[in-house]
Amino acid sequence: MSASSVAEQVATLRQQGFVVARQFATPETVAALRDQAERQLAQEVGPIEYEADLQYPGAPPSRQAQGGSTARRLLGAYGRGPLFQAWSTLPAVGEWLRTYFGATPVLSTVHHNCVMTKHPAYGSLTGWHQDIRYWSFTDTDLVSTWLALGPETAENGGLFFIPGSHAASFAASQFDQKKFFREDLAENQAWIEKAVCPELEPGDVVFFHCRTLHAARQNGTDRVKFSLVHTYHPQSCRAVEGTRSASGAGVVLGG
Repeated sequence: MSASSVAEQVATLRQQGFVVARQFATPETVAALRDQAERQLAQEVGPIEYEADLQYPGAPPSRQAQGGSTARRLLGAYGRGPLFQAWSTLPAVGEWLRTYFGATPVLSTVHHNCVMTKHPAYGSLTGWHQDIRYWSFTDTDLVSTWLALGPETAENGGLFFIPGSHAASFAASQFDQKKFFREDLAENQAWIEKAVCPELEPGDVVFFHCRTLHAARQNGTDRVKFSLVHTYHPQSCRAVEGTRSASGAGVVLGG
């Protein structure tokens, strides 16, 4: 990828809060990562977060109920083997983020750092939210990468984003007690009406800001959707001591 195209993508991220980098990962990389993800899901290699744990709409009522063993995320992706480590610290990823931050990027091993799975039968929907809601850092300029390991559309639970929401100053009253963006408010509906769902092909990567409002529907197809998600911050940004964000050491991307 040329420096000019990276600069253009970074400019788009700054403007609308997300940008799609088409075919950022090679077909070989995608196939290898998906194979590993499918194997580890089938073998129930932990740690795993289950849909029943979060109780989002559409999730099984408990781990003991029908569908209670449906996984939502394979946690700790960086520690799941060399293929996952290589992707999260890929020089091309580091160069892209270095262009955005203007500084050395650091991978968070606490937030995201997972394989997101969206199952047809018991995969829940996710309401509108900003990822920064549960994070504690000295700055709020963090960027996540979302690698599609298969096709992603609105139908199978692909992400919807609200352009420009990363730069807005929302009041606390616009969110509910769980910090989801309230859909019952007219002022919020005006934002939600702007939402878009970029269709992704395997190998496409979405770079998105931690303040960008996003959501996802349930999976209406017959195939599990896999995505690999990581979060990064500049080296000058630190996790606040004593918080969950500081519970794991970051990984500095060299190059």
